[in-house]
Amino acid sequence: MPKSKATAALPETRTTPQNGAAAAEAALAVPSGYVLEEQVGHLIRRAHQRATAIFIGTIGDAQVTPTQYAALVKLYEAGELSQNHLGRLTAMDPATIQGVIRRLATRKLIAHRPDKSDKRRRYLSLTPAGRILVEGLVQNGPKVTQLTLGPLSAAEQQQLLALLKRIT
Repeated sequence: MPKSKATAALPETRTTPQNGAAAAEAALAVPSGYVLEEQVGHLIRRAHQRATAIFIGTIGDAQVTPTQYAALVKLYEAGELSQNHLGRLTAMDPATIQGVIRRLATRKLIAHRPDKSDKRRRYLSLTPAGRILVEGLVQNGPKVTQLTLGPLSAAEQQQLLALLKRIT
């Protein structure tokens, strides 16, 4: 059977009755001192899960996801934008922003039009319903942040936000 790129670099071990248990135990071993719950990626994922749950329960429209919210708010702030520019402003890759735009357009919260000089480019803007929705949702934005950061002191909140800005 051909090896994948990921397994091709791993040393091959053969299991025999004499070394089978030892091989299985070694395969399951993790580096000394490694604790998943202390790893940055795991902690950020857990914090993201918490922030998303708070967002969904607090923002005011259970159908609006955090990525959709980001797109709506940026369109509200900036007015008409190309889909590509909106993706850059909201730190979304092309596939993600395309899905976000499709779902918002289905709900008739945004409108789009082609660029007259470049048919590949689409310009996006909020519909009147989209503007009304954003005006209501942004009132709850600070509450989402307050609840998410609630376990931290004011100084810790500022420090966490500053540190997150440095690594993004």
